[in-house]
Amino acid sequence: MELHNLTPAEGSNKNKKVRIGRGQGSGKGGTAARGHKGAKSRSGYSRKIGFEGGQMPLQRRVPKFGFKNINRVEYLGINLDVLQSIADADKDAKVIDLAYLVENGYAHKNDRIKILGRGELKAKLDVTVHKFTKSAKEGIVANGGTAVELA
Repeated sequence: MELHNLTPAEGSNKNKKVRIGRGQGSGKGGTAARGHKGAKSRSGYSRKIGFEGGQMPLQRRVPKFGFKNINRVEYLGINLDVLQSIADADKDAKVIDLAYLVENGYAHKNDRIKILGRGELKAKLDVTVHKFTKSAKEGIVANGGTAVELA
């Protein structure tokens, strides 16, 4: 056996790769299977995302509606019953602030937090977050705690 009579194993080489643009004798010379003229026949061509062959693209055909306020401030809501469960689980938790909530996995560090009024709070807590609903503030103060809003 020598280099010139090596062949792949029977059945291992199913698809012989057609070498495009290697002369007329190959059958894929000339235009190299790109057709005649037009952008797709040129080198460097890349189709735009959403291009539909000149037809009006879907993202321009579909009607637009609604309004997206770019200045909207999103708050993460935490209810009074969640604060009560925190107080039950951690007896030392008398002060609940942004750092405590982030440390214990109730919020992420960049979240703005709003305390909501669902549930009942029995523990005396000092809560310091960005916002409170009226009922949440009343629920916290009713138990002798304080509700301080961050600027």
